[in-house]
Amino acid sequence: MNDAKPNKFTYPTLLKACGDGGIVAEGKQVHCHVVKLGFAGDGHVKSAGIRMYGYFGMAADARKMLDDEDDDDAVCWNAMIDGYFRRGKIEDARNLFDEMPDRDEISWSVVIDGYIKSGFYKEALEVFNTMQSERIRPGKFVLTSVLAACAHLGALDHGRWVHAYVRRKKKSIVMDAVLGTALLDMYAKCGRLDMAWEVFESMKEKEVFSWNAMIKGLAMHGRADDAVELFFEMQRRKFRPNGITFIGVLNACAHSGAVEQALKLFDSMENVYNIEPEVEHYGCLVDCLGRSGRLEEAEELVNSMPIEPNPAVYGSLLGACRIHGNAELGERIGRLLLELEPNNSGRYALLSNIYAKAERWDDVAEVRKLMKERGVKTNPGSSMIELGGCVHEFKMGEGCHPKMKEIYSTLKVMIERLEMEGYVPNTSQVLFNIEEEEKETALQYHSEKLAIAFGFISTKPGETIRVVKNLRVCDDCHSAIKLISRVYGREIVLRDRVRYHHFRDGTCSCKDFW
Repeated sequence: MNDAKPNKFTYPTLLKACGDGGIVAEGKQVHCHVVKLGFAGDGHVKSAGIRMYGYFGMAADARKMLDDEDDDDAVCWNAMIDGYFRRGKIEDARNLFDEMPDRDEISWSVVIDGYIKSGFYKEALEVFNTMQSERIRPGKFVLTSVLAACAHLGALDHGRWVHAYVRRKKKSIVMDAVLGTALLDMYAKCGRLDMAWEVFESMKEKEVFSWNAMIKGLAMHGRADDAVELFFEMQRRKFRPNGITFIGVLNACAHSGAVEQALKLFDSMENVYNIEPEVEHYGCLVDCLGRSGRLEEAEELVNSMPIEPNPAVYGSLLGACRIHGNAELGERIGRLLLELEPNNSGRYALLSNIYAKAERWDDVAEVRKLMKERGVKTNPGSSMIELGGCVHEFKMGEGCHPKMKEIYSTLKVMIERLEMEGYVPNTSQVLFNIEEEEKETALQYHSEKLAIAFGFISTKPGETIRVVKNLRVCDDCHSAIKLISRVYGREIVLRDRVRYHHFRDGTCSCKDFW
C-alpha cells in the first residue's frame, strides 16, 4: 500500500474534513496538492474546495476557485452560495444566486434553506414564488423548507398550496414521515390544529418526531389533556418517548395549569422511562409551578437542581413574577439575569414590566439607563398577517404600508366602539412615567391591533383573522381582542411568542393563563 496514490475521490473528503475542522493551513496544503496533481477541474473536488473556503470565511479564495477553469457547474455555484449563507453574508449569497448561468432545483433549495436558517422567512417565500413563476417543479426537500417558512410566518395560504401540490404529485412525491411532520407542524403553527390532526392521522409513516410535533402542537394551543393522552397513545403504538416528548407534554401542562400532572410526568422520566431530566425539563417544571402561582416551590426547585440552571430557567421564574406581581423575587432574579445575559433585551423589558406594574418608576428609569450604557437594543414588536398569499408585517410607529391611513382610521373607530362597550386601556405595563393619555395612545398602536385593523378592511365580515406576533401579547391587547371578538362577531387567532390564543365570543382559549 506504500505506493498507493491519492486520486480525485480522495480530495473531496479531505477538503470537507479541513472545512469542518476549521484547519485553514492544512486546507490550503490540500488545495495545493489538488492543483499540482491536476484535479482542480473535477466538479466534486472543486465544489468541496469552494465549500471549505466558505466555511473558513475566505470568500475571495472561494470565488477564485469558482472562477478557475471555465466551468458553469451548478454544484460549484451551489457550494459557493451555501458557504456565503453559512457565514451570514446573505446579500452576497443572493447576488451569486442571481448571477448563476443555470440554476437547478438544488440551487433554489440552497437559497430557500439559507434564508430560513438565517431567519429571513419572508425572503424564502419570495424566492419560492419566483421559482414557481419560472416553472421549476419543487421536490420534497424544497417543500419541506418552504413549510418551515410558512410555519414561522403563519403563512397558511402558502402552506395549503404546498399541501395541495403534494396531493397532486403523490406519484412522484412520497408523503414520508419528514414531509408529513413538516406539514402538520405548519398547520399547527398557522392555527389550524384541526388540519394538523388530519395530516397526522392520515400519515402512513410516523416516527417519534412526528408524535413529538403533534404533542407540541397541542401544547401550543393549550390542549393539555389531549397532549397527555397522545403521549400515552404513542406508547400503545410501540413508540418510545424521548426527552423532546417530555418537553412537549410538560409545556402543555405549564400552559394549562396542570401542575400535579406535570409533577407526575417529571418524576416518571427517570423512574419509568430511564430518561435523565435535562435543564430544559427543569425549566418546563419551573414554568409550570411559576405560572400557577407556586413561586416558592418554583424557586426551591431552581435552587435544588442537580445541574446548573441556565438563563432560560431563571427567565421562566422571572416571567412568573411578572404574572403574579412579585416584585421582590422578580428584582432578585431579574438582577441575576442582567448579569448572566447583559445583551438580552427581553430580560430588561421583563424586569422593567415588573417595576412598572409596582409603579417603581425610578427603578424603571434605572433599568433603561443601564440598557443605554450597555448599548442594548430592544426587539420591536411586530405582527404579521397573510392575506391573498402575501405576508403583511406591522410595527408600532411605522407607516410604510400602502393602506396605513385606512388602517389608522379603522383602528380609531374600533377603539371608540370598544370604549362604548366598557373597554378601559390597561396602562400598567407601559414602561414610561408619562401622562395617562399618552400611555393609552401608545397602547392603541401596538402591532397586533394594527394587523387586526388591516384584517377588518381586507376580509369579509365573519371571516377568521389570523395574526402572528414575535413577542408576548400584552395584557391590554389581550383584553381588547377578547372584546373585539364579541363586538364584531369575529374569531381572531393570535400566535405570540409563548402560545396560541383563539379569541371567540369575548373569551380566549388560554383562559387568561399565558
